[in-house]
Amino acid sequence: MSNAFSPWQQRAYAHAISALDAGRMGHGLMVCGPSGLGKREVVEAMARYVLCGGTPAPGDRNLQLLHAGTHPDMHRVSFIPTRDGSKLRTEIVIDQIRDLSQKLSLTPQYGRAVVAIVDPADAVNRSAYNALLKTLEEPAPGRYLWLIASDVMRLPATIRSRCQKLEFRLPAEEEALQWLQVQGHDAKAAAQALEAARGHPGLADEWLRNDGLALRQEVARDLERVRRGEAGTVETAQRWSGDEHADLRLRHAADLALAQAASAGLTDPARLNKLARWFDAANRTRDLLRTTVRADLAMVELLSAWRESNSGPSAHGDRR
Repeated sequence: MSNAFSPWQQRAYAHAISALDAGRMGHGLMVCGPSGLGKREVVEAMARYVLCGGTPAPGDRNLQLLHAGTHPDMHRVSFIPTRDGSKLRTEIVIDQIRDLSQKLSLTPQYGRAVVAIVDPADAVNRSAYNALLKTLEEPAPGRYLWLIASDVMRLPATIRSRCQKLEFRLPAEEEALQWLQVQGHDAKAAAQALEAARGHPGLADEWLRNDGLALRQEVARDLERVRRGEAGTVETAQRWSGDEHADLRLRHAADLALAQAASAGLTDPARLNKLARWFDAANRTRDLLRTTVRADLAMVELLSAWRESNSGPSAHGDRR
């Protein structure tokens, strides 16, 4: 996404600043909505506003420290390296939340406030929930704890209930298309990408920039070849899990199954039910990518289920 705010980001930012200025912003805030809509950029801008005491001037010392990542009253919690340092963890762990709680208990060094951002909050693991809840239950004046989450339902209701909510929603189609064209995309390509992304302009923009639509077409071909028995589930699963695009391949696969389910509609209830179950299975497999489960084995099982779900007379009505 470009440095300038999109219209939906600007609306969210204006709403948050209004709440801050009016003293209506509480200790805990849940910033939620689909990934790729620019939640993090808005939260970072809110932090600049709070720690600089308003819209910052170019030479503001707080602004300089924030840009350098060294502001003593700004704390971020995200994924940290594993013990051997070979990769990043896939969860936020209890020690990180305990450390954050301690920092929030300290007096602001620059006298205005302390801001803590947990991103992504829906990756906080179960053992850390209670520590996070305790932090939310013990607010102090001038302390802000902002949780960024794409899948807010991963967090316990006890945490959700203690946070105000700043929700990002998908914009209207016309607004999304206009924004995509401002980003430099051809109108026809923008419309195709937006439709494939189910109205998500951030995803459409990313796919248009990084050949995401070509990957989607590749996934569609793979699914058809598996369905016909022209490609093996093991070899396909190994290829799908063999690079950094595994999650996106599964997202495309789930979307393609959903599109087929919509086409089946009322004409083929049995096929509709099979595709709906497979859609759920594909999304569960995406979740497994965040765990220690072997991705290739999970995808073998998924693709085997795809072949099974598409066997029988009802599976061959559409041979496109």
